[in-house]
Amino acid sequence: MRHAADELRLMLMAVQYFTRLPVPRGLGYSDTRLNDAVRYFPLVGIVVGLLTGSVFLLALRVFPQMLAVLLAMLAGVLLTGAFHEDGLADTCDGFGGGWDKAQILAIMKDSRIGSYGALGLMLALALKSAALAALPAAQFLPIAIAAHAWSRFMAVTVIATQRYVRDDDTARARPAAQNVSHAGLTCAAVFALAPVAGLGLTGMAGAATAFVLRLLLGKYFHRRIGGYTGDCLGAIQQVTEIGFYLGLLAWTSI
Repeated sequence: MRHAADELRLMLMAVQYFTRLPVPRGLGYSDTRLNDAVRYFPLVGIVVGLLTGSVFLLALRVFPQMLAVLLAMLAGVLLTGAFHEDGLADTCDGFGGGWDKAQILAIMKDSRIGSYGALGLMLALALKSAALAALPAAQFLPIAIAAHAWSRFMAVTVIATQRYVRDDDTARARPAAQNVSHAGLTCAAVFALAPVAGLGLTGMAGAATAFVLRLLLGKYFHRRIGGYTGDCLGAIQQVTEIGFYLGLLAWTSI
């Protein structure tokens, strides 16, 4: 019973860290416990996909599909506080404007958005909205759940296989960016694979596309800065989520 209660606290800690959903107080926060909560990051994706997908289905009752998509995306931004979108913008600014590791990290830490970040964020949102609008409305909810869960698992695999490169303690992502145990990685994989498997071959096509993008970005980050930062994880989540939709659409069009 105590073990189950501890796991529930870790699950709620992951929800608290990545969303603005209210959770009970007194979860016993510590850097170590938050690191253990990494296993539930894909589960947070399931929650986000479920809620944004539900907003889409409700909006679709009175609005055209494109408007329902935009309202669902707005719900996602409000739900997560644009946590991952912010990471994507900072990553675009850092790698777009920095010449070496020190300069890249310094630019990424700057709270102001630059031209690379603005362009990257706008193009990502445009791609995401267009891809979501092209999905069959009846499949929107399970696809959203799978994409959000799988893209967050892609970020977990980066944590498990690469090195966190910031030396300071000011970055918000640092406590959750140290390592992942084999048991934690397995748990995260189960939460990510279950909704993907429910989509059959189309889900596998989306997941495979996202995984290829994760490998390419991971290699790029390693080559440029020797590892990753919290912002890089946000970029991984956003890019692989979009890749999931694109891979799925490409498969269904064949």
